[in-house]
Amino acid sequence: MVYNGIGVRIAGTGSYLPEKIVTNHDLEALVDTNDEWIRARTGIEERRIAADDEPSSALGAEASLRALDAAGMVPEDVELIIVATITPDKIFPNTACFVQKRIGAKNAVCFSVEAACSGFVYIFSIAASMIQTGLYKNALIIGTEKLSSIINWNDRSTCVLFGDGAGAAVLAACEPEKNTYVCSKLGSDGNYSDILHVPGGGSCCPMSQKVLDENLQYLAMSGQEVFKLAVNSMVAAASETIEQAGIEVDAVRWLIPHQANTRIIKSVAKRLGVPEERAFINLTKYGNTSAATIPIALDEIVKANLVNAGDYMLFVAFGGGLTWGANLIKWQ
Repeated sequence: MVYNGIGVRIAGTGSYLPEKIVTNHDLEALVDTNDEWIRARTGIEERRIAADDEPSSALGAEASLRALDAAGMVPEDVELIIVATITPDKIFPNTACFVQKRIGAKNAVCFSVEAACSGFVYIFSIAASMIQTGLYKNALIIGTEKLSSIINWNDRSTCVLFGDGAGAAVLAACEPEKNTYVCSKLGSDGNYSDILHVPGGGSCCPMSQKVLDENLQYLAMSGQEVFKLAVNSMVAAASETIEQAGIEVDAVRWLIPHQANTRIIKSVAKRLGVPEERAFINLTKYGNTSAATIPIALDEIVKANLVNAGDYMLFVAFGGGLTWGANLIKWQ
């Protein structure tokens, strides 16, 4: 998509994963579970866990510096920073401001978006649109999560699923012939807001001793409902995006889905008609890192030279809200 004669390209990507690795066998010592059960139902074998002094902004800052280096930019060049996260450093200020401070991007406008696992798809669309209007010439977009901070490590239904990490991309204005951004489709439905959420700690249920006693400060999920809605929503968003672009699904070199569960990913790929080998999966190593999953996967694909000029890549995600969405890009 080119608007006002302005194209948008991905100028650089970066990612950061904490050093600490927690395997399925490690979790066997915490809860009643085992490696075979976790792998069979999720595909996850290990996940990364951030250190106590690594908040989401620290993870995001490391990924950002790597993306800026790949783009040949310094932090002072950045005009706009948008962070997607559900694990902010604090309720406020927004986490993008903390990233700005950490990297020294003193000239940037900063804000954060809370769209759970769909967060990076959302901020990609937002940043691209703001560049296309001519308001900004570039944007640093970051998905960063310290999900270990909102996980109940005594709840075997959720503690096995999530990990910490961050991914970032630099978007920049360009000539129409170098345009990368093709189109997007976003959606949400608040009627399902209670099937994937953190019940306590917000303004409707402020932090209290009752919240702590009942573990309401931790992530809660209705797994079966989430699975069905995730597949249907991701397939719909991806299909509508492909149709909007006027291409065939066979033209998509990489389906880059949110990394929640291998069964969800394979179901989405099958219904779209994308061969499994073209659906990128890395959750085996990292688990579900929410808003960070897609930019981490993108960076791995780019760094491994698995994409060539002219290749289409389709990001698709689903998260609490409910939210969902897809971005189609054509690599240049």
